[in-house]
Amino acid sequence: INNKFDKEIARLLVQMTLEEKIGMLHGNSMFTTGGVERLGIPELKMADGPLGVREEISRDSWAPAGLTNDFATYYPAAGALAATWNPNLAYTFGNSVGQELRARDKDMLLSPAINIVRTPLGGRTYEYMTEDPFLNKKMTVPMVVGLQDNDVMACVKHFAANNQETNRDFVDVQIDERTLREIYLPAFEACVKEADVEAVMGAYNRTNGEPCCASEELMEHILREDWKFEGHYVSDCWAVRDFHEHHMVTKNGVESSALALNKGCDLNCGC
Repeated sequence: INNKFDKEIARLLVQMTLEEKIGMLHGNSMFTTGGVERLGIPELKMADGPLGVREEISRDSWAPAGLTNDFATYYPAAGALAATWNPNLAYTFGNSVGQELRARDKDMLLSPAINIVRTPLGGRTYEYMTEDPFLNKKMTVPMVVGLQDNDVMACVKHFAANNQETNRDFVDVQIDERTLREIYLPAFEACVKEADVEAVMGAYNRTNGEPCCASEELMEHILREDWKFEGHYVSDCWAVRDFHEHHMVTKNGVESSALALNKGCDLNCGC
């Protein structure tokens, strides 16, 4: 954290109302958080990934915005990048995506997706890179560095053990600590320690009984205490509305949001 920004942040915080502070902790559209116009604080503008920057969508739905001046580059599947075993190419890939993100006036890319490819039937497998944890981290680090070299933020996802699409909203992944740390977490750890990644996205699923976006073990013990992560922990879109025992959404997500924030989640993504 740069001290020259700390003073300005502190100056702004004392002028903000409680409602304005809360507004910056959750989405006020599909991919923005609330800004504070009277203090000159803009919205945080995110863009979906991970295979390049997604086309502009509507503020309140997944429908394309239909802009005539929009553009998006179709990049190869992440598996194709990993198959090159070429970290220099991974940097070039990330840097190219970062340039496009900056050109589109975005602050954060919800990418790259770096979960382990556990099954060819996984619905998100095409977004992930490889089944090998060592190769995964060796390709991910330069990709994140390349992207963030454009004064934009990467948000690696989905933390953690998000390796199947079936029942992903509520499946509980039971996994011992050694397996978790040696197979599923090395790329995330390397992104924090070697790439200084700005953000980590929590997954929809539970891990060992805890929702990933309200897991003290994942967010506080592993990320912040063990790895010394100082960035943002961002929920997957609407993930914090699903903390419940029987897949019943809590009223307005209030209980879930409070639980997530108290456990260490910084931003409830999704409007």
